[in-house]
Amino acid sequence: MAGSADSTAFAAVEGTRSEIDTSKPHPARMYDYYIGGKNHFAADRAVADKALASWPAGRIGLRENRKFLGRVVKYLAGEAGIRQFLDIGSGLPATNNVHDVAQRVAPSARVAYIDSDPMVLTHAQALLTSSPEGRTAYLQADLRSPERMLSCPLLREVLDFSQPIALMLIAVLHFLGDEDKPDEVIGTLLEALPPGSYLAASHMTMEHDPVAVGGGQQAYLDAGITMNSRDSDQFARMVFPGLEMVPPGVVLVSEWRPDSRAPRPTPGEVSCYGGVARKP
Repeated sequence: MAGSADSTAFAAVEGTRSEIDTSKPHPARMYDYYIGGKNHFAADRAVADKALASWPAGRIGLRENRKFLGRVVKYLAGEAGIRQFLDIGSGLPATNNVHDVAQRVAPSARVAYIDSDPMVLTHAQALLTSSPEGRTAYLQADLRSPERMLSCPLLREVLDFSQPIALMLIAVLHFLGDEDKPDEVIGTLLEALPPGSYLAASHMTMEHDPVAVGGGQQAYLDAGITMNSRDSDQFARMVFPGLEMVPPGVVLVSEWRPDSRAPRPTPGEVSCYGGVARKP
């Protein structure tokens, strides 16, 4: 574990520093490649380029998803008054990470990041640049094992589960197949959160450009990476039943409370739905 020099801040890392297999592509590193990062290898780039050959707009959709994340966190920390965030499938550090956005609004915000890729663990310290008033932590765990994740002492040390928490499942649920029972995974996570908590999620869809996006999905499947497309109704039923949707509901991520009047990409270029809801 690594602690902050400031006694009022807290930063910790927990996970297994297993060897990184650079010969196999990983979604976190591919995402990093799409949005212009530097933490990826030839295997990641090869599959990503194959996906982009079918869906040239892929980078647009992923970057719109990243912008959606920023607007959601700003809303949650601002209008909704949330001070705790649980970001599962956080990926490699980039600009405007959850704590960066949240702590600009509320310096006391606390953020726990979780990802399964050992390479994210090696870069986790970059996710722990908390403000002195806030706290951050990183935990290596798999979304498919929510009970194990929730029982981690580090998670309970950073987040107070008696107070509202924003659960962030951004661009991660399409890596769960039906056999993974994603609705049960989400249900387990939500059950652990108190009333007044929020769930924010986004998910890939083939509704608007099935040929291009479907070809991109096939590139992942050919590489042995689980990838599932779901339409807006499937996404809504899987993620938000029993919750109070925040307007405008489930929409393309580019259409969720845009902060600019600039022209937005076409639905086919975005091909990713998002939504935010409150636990009553």
